Amino acid sequence: MQKAAFFALVLFAAALAMPGCLTQQAAPATPLGPAQVHEYQGKPLSSVDDFRENSIAGPQHVNISNYQLEISGLVEKPANYSYSQVVDGFAHYEKVVTLNCVEGWSATILWKGVLARDLFAKSAPKKEANTVIFHAYDGYTTSFPLEYFYSNDIIVAYEMNNATLLPQRGFPFQLVAESKWGYKWIKWITKIEFSDDENYRGYWESRGYSNSGNLGENFYG
Repeated sequence: MQKAAFFALVLFAAALAMPGCLTQQAAPATPLGPAQVHEYQGKPLSSVDDFRENSIAGPQHVNISNYQLEISGLVEKPANYSYSQVVDGFAHYEKVVTLNCVEGWSATILWKGVLARDLFAKSAPKKEANTVIFHAYDGYTTSFPLEYFYSNDIIVAYEMNNATLLPQRGFPFQLVAESKWGYKWIKWITKIEFSDDENYRGYWESRGYSNSGNLGENFYG
């Protein structure tokens, strides 16, 4: 019996030394969520690849380690937020909204982000503020009446289809300017400025595009 036990132990040790034999059972893998969802509540979504590259200076690559979102202008409390302070410091919302481009294409996406008016509330716009100017990392700008953000649930997005925004889609933040043409959906947002200049014209608006950018209306002139 002792010899049998000894030989069994020798065979077991030899098997352990042989590649592919008696390897330890791995722990079950933790399933991860999809990098991108393709439908929401049974309705199909567009892909993040269904957008054309039409920015004024190509995709921007923002260094998130020193990124700051500035809120300034006619506000009582100017502020600067890091990326994580925005993402972790405000309530999250998600909404399916279609972007319609003046070039004739569209994309329906599940957007996730924070409400613009929640960001505004922290800085307390002054009474004379009536216009909000968004500035981007590439120098692009566009503007909106302040009331637009209080009459609508407008998201400053950091995810699309459950995936973090890609650089070409506006990382770290893109404005989901629903009911507006695509040129109002500013990407790579770096500053939100409050102004009393109702006649401010952004990049495309100063080149003849409609300042309101309302869908259903002529986008030019």
